[in-house]
Amino acid sequence: MAAPRSPEGLFRRFRAFEPVFSPPGFAVLVLSLFILIRSLSSRNAYEIVLSLAALCLWIVLYFAGSRKARRLADLEPGWKPPAPLVAGAAGETLITGLDIPVPWFFRLHFSVRGRFFPAGCRQGCRVLVETSAPRKGPALLSMDFPLSGIFHGEGSCRLRDIFGFFSFPCGLPQHRSLAVRSAPCLKKPPRISAHSGAEDRRNKSASDEERYYMREYAPGDRFRDINWKSSERIDTLITRISPDNQEKISRIEVYFRNYGPAGATGGRILGSKALKNRASLEDLWLLDRAKARLTQFLRSVKEEQAAYVFHVRAAQGAWDIADQDELEAFLDELAGLPFSPPQNEDALAGASAGASGELYVFSTACDAGLPAFLLVRQAVPVFLFLARPAGPGARPRDIENISLRDFAAKGFVPSPYWLAPRPGRVLNPPRLPGGKTEIDYAEARL
Repeated sequence: MAAPRSPEGLFRRFRAFEPVFSPPGFAVLVLSLFILIRSLSSRNAYEIVLSLAALCLWIVLYFAGSRKARRLADLEPGWKPPAPLVAGAAGETLITGLDIPVPWFFRLHFSVRGRFFPAGCRQGCRVLVETSAPRKGPALLSMDFPLSGIFHGEGSCRLRDIFGFFSFPCGLPQHRSLAVRSAPCLKKPPRISAHSGAEDRRNKSASDEERYYMREYAPGDRFRDINWKSSERIDTLITRISPDNQEKISRIEVYFRNYGPAGATGGRILGSKALKNRASLEDLWLLDRAKARLTQFLRSVKEEQAAYVFHVRAAQGAWDIADQDELEAFLDELAGLPFSPPQNEDALAGASAGASGELYVFSTACDAGLPAFLLVRQAVPVFLFLARPAGPGARPRDIENISLRDFAAKGFVPSPYWLAPRPGRVLNPPRLPGGKTEIDYAEARL
């Protein structure tokens, strides 16, 4: 029984039957043969010489390119995208391993093909980005994503002639799955008090009692709390800490409400409302701006107070973020979180109705259940960050825009579902007693 072929072997076998001549190259071959046959019948020496010269050039380029492509079958170009990958950050990625001598009139090209799923939406768009390697110096590839999401693609190398006749596949493909984070929010980050959220005391064993009630002196401590005997013994100022003044860890409750069009999750929708339930480009842009605002909030608070612990809830689950590594891992997951259809939130309401600290809610105008969610939590201060389309009172400088032309200019093919007209999404949240509402305006244009 024959052994199963490896994916690399199947890929090479498939590429062996892939046509290497381009449409212009095929057209030149057909036209040259037609002119040669006609000139031989009419004995036109000028046309015979012209057609034979074109055919000779075509044949020489074919054999030179195919021979070099076979020698470069094991070429493995280095493609390492920047990490983390942020939308709107136009940068160039260095492609290594392409500084190889090639025949005259040929260049090595590195192309990236795949699909990009903005904001985790199932209706992705095709991506094609390409760069040419110079004979001297490194090759640079530019990939600029318009908004956050997940990219699945393949980087491959091809040997092409400068006339555009042939394109020979060579080298090994480089498969990548990349999380693209949202572009930074430009608004001023919010500030929270040191006693917001629920507080948990740190517990110490009895054997660590002496070390627990003393620590190294810090600016602002009272001089009468300094333990001069211990300080003299170890040549370092040591401060006594009262048991009633123990260090506390603040727990910040965060809700990321990514509820929206049910069709954005990829579920099958039947009937006349199928198109209406699909996410438009403006819906995806609103979700992206809500993610950007949440990212800014988590980073700014963590920089101000590293001891804070976040408990983030979304439609897909919950996360506890205690340190910087957990924050970075969460931001990568956040980039691919799509819209979720409305859910029964009775269990969540019961779990959080008794919370005594402040709640920080991030949502969009697509969240139809937001008013009911806020109504249940009137007993606690709620700080709402809402992304919605621009209204009559919005100033142009406060509106963040995205355009379909941005996709085409950066090598992305927009989904046709984004072009269909949608009714404007308007959501006016209720007033929050003891809380605050901040609105981010976002619009999508052609």
